[in-house]
Amino acid sequence: MGRFHREVHEEQVEMSGGSRCCFSLLTLLAEVLLFGSVALVVAWCLKYRGGFAWTEDPNLQFNLHPVLMVSGFIFFAGHAMLTYRQWRCCNHSTIKLVHTLYHIMAIPCIAVGLIAVFDFHNNKKPTPIPNLYSLHSWMGLVTVGLYGLQFIVGFFSFLFLLCCDTATASFRAALVPVHSSFGITTFFLAVATCLTGLTEKVLFTIRDTYSSMPDEGLVVNALGCTLVAALVVISVITSQNVFRQSRAHGGIATEL
Repeated sequence: MGRFHREVHEEQVEMSGGSRCCFSLLTLLAEVLLFGSVALVVAWCLKYRGGFAWTEDPNLQFNLHPVLMVSGFIFFAGHAMLTYRQWRCCNHSTIKLVHTLYHIMAIPCIAVGLIAVFDFHNNKKPTPIPNLYSLHSWMGLVTVGLYGLQFIVGFFSFLFLLCCDTATASFRAALVPVHSSFGITTFFLAVATCLTGLTEKVLFTIRDTYSSMPDEGLVVNALGCTLVAALVVISVITSQNVFRQSRAHGGIATEL
């Protein structure tokens, strides 16, 4: 824990040329994968699942669920995780604000996505579908719970406690690695939950033709692979010390 409390004079630790080149390539790849995952899930729902609606058509309402969950848990949460690596030129308070804004944008996506799937189950004709019976739904509940807990703890610890900055600096510095570890764990769970959900959906809808590799099956498989690739790339970017930056914050060095 010494590195979180040592005095520093540098505002930012610069990466070497090779590390910067590798970081830039990985960041570009992460952006392609994050945007690609949203594009693929939207294309899947538009081309093969009939588009979107609300309660007037439960089947089309369900399509909002995968799109919004990928947008919230993968796109916005993924960008939130990358904020502390990508926004190196900004001061620490700005980075915290951007990180929080990404999570704030994810929350309504997740909330509406949950409403959509519950409505779909409850309004399904001729027989409603039971809620929360599958492995996918159980994993989803755990993921939503962890994400909510992460947001509350992060907001309280890294924003609210800034009102008494000096008194809480040591506590916040000690919480950084815990918050970071739970963040990547939640992202792992989000990707795993998406994969179980995609598998469940194709087995319900194209079970008889899936083994013959129809176009829809290829799109869903490509989406799953894109999610896994995004997880791997973002994990590398956020876990490698060489891509981290140290910023002086109130005289206390905070490792990001």
